[in-house]
Amino acid sequence: MENLAQYLYLASGLNNGEGFWIVGIKNCDEMILEDKNLLDCHRKELIGNESAKDILLAINLNINNLLNELKDKNFLIKKPKMGISFDIPLEILENIFDFWLDIYKNQEAWEACLGLLKVRKRISLTSLIESQSLKGNSKKWAIKIETLHSYVPSSLGIEKLNEPMWE
Repeated sequence: MENLAQYLYLASGLNNGEGFWIVGIKNCDEMILEDKNLLDCHRKELIGNESAKDILLAINLNINNLLNELKDKNFLIKKPKMGISFDIPLEILENIFDFWLDIYKNQEAWEACLGLLKVRKRISLTSLIESQSLKGNSKKWAIKIETLHSYVPSSLGIEKLNEPMWE
């Protein structure tokens, strides 16, 4: 199969009165514009199909890491039926989108950053940065990846309620 060009995009949408963000891939510009669920397209890049899939994978992993970390810190982030919660600011998603799109242009940097992102899924990179375990570009990229995971909502976290032992 050919590596046909695809649009990698970041858009806002509305489905049954519920707002959401979405990062996805479409074959042509018209498909983005004609999607009745999409309101505004905030980022749109025409790139090869395989590249679009790779970058989308990294963006989604980054966003999932961020959402899981917020959940672990007891922040209530609404889960829309479709896409990503509007509780995550557009600026955060744009930074994630732009970083992964830009870093993909350098194969060595891409592989290192993707590896760091996969490590970041399990543990914070802060301890590796502070312990001097990472050097040079790896350290620079680890700091940037940590920054992409640093969003904290201004609202307070929710208290987890323990279920009573009896009932």
